[in-house]
Amino acid sequence: MEDYVRRILNSSVYEAAVETPLDRLGPLSERIGRDVLLKREDLQPVFSFKLRGAYNRIARLTGEERRRGVICASAGNHAQGVAYSARRMGTRAVIVMPRTTPSIKVEAVRRLGGEVVIHGDAFDDSRLHALDMCARENLVFVHPYDDADVIAGQGTIGVEILRQHPGPLAAVYVPIGGGGLAAGVAAYVKFLRPDVRVVGVEPEDAASMKAAIAAGRPVALDEVGIFADGVAVRQAGDETFRLCRDLLDEVVTVTTDEICAAIKDIFDHTRAIAESAGAVSLAGLRRYAPKLDVPGAAVAILSGANMNFDRLRHVAERAEIGERSEALLGVTIPERPGSYRAFIQLLGARSITEFNYRIAPGASARIFVGVGLKGGDREKQEIVSLLRAEGLNVVDMSDNEIAKLHVRYMVGGRVEGVANELLYRFEFPERPGALLRFLEGLRSDWNISLFHYRNHGSDYGRVLAGIQVPPAERPAFDQFLKELGYAFWDETRNPAYAMFLAGD
Repeated sequence: MEDYVRRILNSSVYEAAVETPLDRLGPLSERIGRDVLLKREDLQPVFSFKLRGAYNRIARLTGEERRRGVICASAGNHAQGVAYSARRMGTRAVIVMPRTTPSIKVEAVRRLGGEVVIHGDAFDDSRLHALDMCARENLVFVHPYDDADVIAGQGTIGVEILRQHPGPLAAVYVPIGGGGLAAGVAAYVKFLRPDVRVVGVEPEDAASMKAAIAAGRPVALDEVGIFADGVAVRQAGDETFRLCRDLLDEVVTVTTDEICAAIKDIFDHTRAIAESAGAVSLAGLRRYAPKLDVPGAAVAILSGANMNFDRLRHVAERAEIGERSEALLGVTIPERPGSYRAFIQLLGARSITEFNYRIAPGASARIFVGVGLKGGDREKQEIVSLLRAEGLNVVDMSDNEIAKLHVRYMVGGRVEGVANELLYRFEFPERPGALLRFLEGLRSDWNISLFHYRNHGSDYGRVLAGIQVPPAERPAFDQFLKELGYAFWDETRNPAYAMFLAGD
């Protein structure tokens, strides 16, 4: 540990990296009951802590090694750190990236002066190709985590945390991919403040360090989840395993939904958009810090902000489930007029965040419904008990991955024999009672045959509804729509409806 502390204190990171702030997250601190501090490594020149370790390694090259140049394999932040550092040091940088690397990251490396080589469909393919090129072209390989100088560079974050917050400190939560950041931070923090807990945090579907500690050696995972791609490492490093095993107080795991909730928290407090891996540590803090039995602040390291824009839709969809502010339920109700109104009335003033239904033969109707929560799991259980007390069959889908990823979008389809069906698209004002007002205005002989609604965070909820209205009742139905006061569009002749929803 003393050797690493010397390396950390003698590192060269500040020739390229900056000291990042330690920001207090006010509302989250109030919820958890202790100060929550966020170490803002998203503010580095390459938007990630990886610059620290990469520069510290490259700065220690000999003159002969600099003339040869460096190479690494990476699909993201390490690649940018190496390219940036090599340009600062005036040496060649070859970056091998898999074909699946998003174009935004490839272009970022090129802008930083890296020579991009696209090879393989996965990181392991790129790594093997990089090692082969390293031998053939006599380059210096810069490992993303299992290197003493890289670990020491990352450890400078621990120096800054203890200097910026000299007061009571309960725990530091650190994301783990290969383990370089966790090893470096733990080496310094445990040397100066052994009373402070240092907790490694991994996604539950990419927990390579947790598996290594359980096995007593680094082991290769059969599969790794790629949502938090920056920490999706199949096998921990040898040196990082040794340090993390000896220095970390524990390694915990978090779910994808919890990571999404942490991204939302970071945005709410800072207006910064963290990448999935960058929010892993805050997800761990949100889940485990309330259980700490010692006073003091809790720190989470926001390790990066290189977020793929197209991933934001998934984050927004799952964040409310991750923060336990939404319940997703599958409910069976009687297939008869008035059932939907009675169901909504049972929920009272609670916000309906999703409602999916398509008529089907039989005496029962199955709906997929989302309900906003203010009391977390306790309130969810109250809702489930309330509905079951009314004789309704309820299945909690909140943690059902298939339901959240696929089934919610597949409720419906073509149904034969649906007579006199009209299809209308509505914009409901996004406020409690808007749906109930619509249902209460429908006559009992106008049957809802299709309903799709999902809250997407705007002022107006977009609703698609199929309603069976006999031809003789069309004038009365038109009058109902006018008096309702909601914006609406007749989509009965829409070709998408004809192809996928309307009965023959």
